[in-house]
Amino acid sequence: MAREVNMTQFPRVWLDRNKSWAKDGFVPEEVLAHRGYVVVDDPARADVVVAGSAPLAAPAAQAVSAGAGLVLLIDSVEDLAAPLGGIAAGDLLPTGSAGLSADPREPGDAGLHPQHGNARTEIDEDLLARTDLDRLRPLATLTLTDPAAPLLRLSGGRPGAPVAATSVVGSSRLVVLAVAMDPSSGDLFFNAVSYAARPTTAGRRAHRSPIIEHPSWLDLKSAVGDLRPLQAKDGSVPENKTQAATLIQRIVAAVEQLAPEFPHDADYLAACAKDLTRWSDSGFGVPDFLDSLLAFHPEADRVDGRAHLVLFPMYTQNGNPDRNVEAVLIEVIWPDFVADLEAGEYSNKMFVPIRFLDFTPGYDTNSAVLFPETIAMREVPKFSWGAIFADREAARFRAVVSSAAEITRLALPPDAARLLQDQELAEQTFVMWDLIHDRTHMHGDLPFDPFMIKQRMPFFLYTLEELRCDLTAFRESVKLERAGVPHARLVQYAILFDRIFRFAITGSRVRNYDGLGGQLLFAWLHQHHVLHWTDNRLTIDWTEVTEPVLELGRQIEHLYWQSIDRSKTAHWLAAYQLVSGTVAPNPSSTWAKGPDALPLDGPVRGLTDAVLPDEFPLSMFYEALNRKLAPVVSATAGITG
Repeated sequence: MAREVNMTQFPRVWLDRNKSWAKDGFVPEEVLAHRGYVVVDDPARADVVVAGSAPLAAPAAQAVSAGAGLVLLIDSVEDLAAPLGGIAAGDLLPTGSAGLSADPREPGDAGLHPQHGNARTEIDEDLLARTDLDRLRPLATLTLTDPAAPLLRLSGGRPGAPVAATSVVGSSRLVVLAVAMDPSSGDLFFNAVSYAARPTTAGRRAHRSPIIEHPSWLDLKSAVGDLRPLQAKDGSVPENKTQAATLIQRIVAAVEQLAPEFPHDADYLAACAKDLTRWSDSGFGVPDFLDSLLAFHPEADRVDGRAHLVLFPMYTQNGNPDRNVEAVLIEVIWPDFVADLEAGEYSNKMFVPIRFLDFTPGYDTNSAVLFPETIAMREVPKFSWGAIFADREAARFRAVVSSAAEITRLALPPDAARLLQDQELAEQTFVMWDLIHDRTHMHGDLPFDPFMIKQRMPFFLYTLEELRCDLTAFRESVKLERAGVPHARLVQYAILFDRIFRFAITGSRVRNYDGLGGQLLFAWLHQHHVLHWTDNRLTIDWTEVTEPVLELGRQIEHLYWQSIDRSKTAHWLAAYQLVSGTVAPNPSSTWAKGPDALPLDGPVRGLTDAVLPDEFPLSMFYEALNRKLAPVVSATAGITG
């Protein structure tokens, strides 16, 4: 990737210049840069300070006192000028506040084991994610008192003696690692830095644009709200036409007054005013906004922060089913790294990621897309854009997954925890996911129209298509992670967590194809022994989970490839076999009885009719999770960043 990634939502790290703790060619700067973390020269600018066991220099101590986290790497106990608790010594921090001291460990080798999860009541993050404990070399043991908590213990020598721990110094997080920092310790080092780093100071950019307080926008919203109850389901106004005409005059005036704020949309806003006036003058029949739609081209000007005023009679997907007039103020999300990806092998000229600035009631719902096909128009043109509200996707992901992790007691890798804490980081992660997902609908061995427009078919086929696109995004993110794209691992987290938590229990149980995709992914990972529900705690084997996810994607792709040579019925049967081989079908299912029970000698619609509305019911795990998580999911309607 050509451009340097230097985004404020990634932690800034100060490294002690005397890196005697870096052994055998271990280069901490490379580990951090690969994840987008920025190494700074001044500890005052740092979100986390990384130091050896020598007394903390005054500037670094001041940074910790001001809220920066601290990672202390013990290289040699003999080099300690004071007990480990003395890291807090000085005028700035109280002596011994960390609750730690260090001792030389016995000669000889001793294995390590993690602190038992059920005992780690104060640590809700998995600092050992992806760490190979067999390759770590302990250097010292720790003596702990409150508030310190053990992270790693010896399994030999002095069994149970801690060699890694977490604590706090004032308001700052502290991680102490008394293990050798060599190339085998890279994941542990990265996790420690991610855990200790305070939330980034920039956090999320303020997106309350002054345009949302513009008097003309407020009047436009009011007039659209008053017009709403006058409209029929198809958007027409059967009665109260005089009142509607007055409201249209207000809306047109507001659009014209706001137009100078959006010079890049001058043609569209002029066409919109004409469509509104023509609709009113013609007696408020079914609205036709084709002319203004053809003039609106957000895909031609994808600039980060570019604002648009959008007004159409439209239904909102997963929101309002009626074609009411809706007005929405949006802002494009187009960070440099996404522009680089799109300019390379992930070209997607129609894709427009956006965030809400303000909206009318049709978007105070679960709708997270702005698609031209939802707009009222006399004929369907060739569409040139599709917009996705990444801020809503990110916000509901953060809310639902945070609650799900708490309910299931899932200890998150520290960088995954930061993803849930940072709205802007989550937005950019979803933009990358959506970029790759969206283009995948038109790529690959496709035995049918990839968008399946107006095709009536069993809903589990939609499940496989949407999951195919998500697993393609996962696969490409694995590749991009190796290439050093910092958001790539975050995309993998987002796909896994959104699919297995939010997707699986969102919406009704009537032909819920996205829900089934979440059920399928969860069951697949569980049956491949990389996801575990044991002792009422969910755990994921982060060193092994990637390959089973990729294999599920390969299974779907192989199904597609084979089905190019199959009849439609044969493809449907093979797809059902793929899904039902992992997710248990409804016991009353006709499909589950096999081909002999299905009406194979009639029209294919008979096969579709034979699919139960809830062909694949929720498992007992999901039933229990749904009871606890459903209120959180419901509360995300209308959510923004």
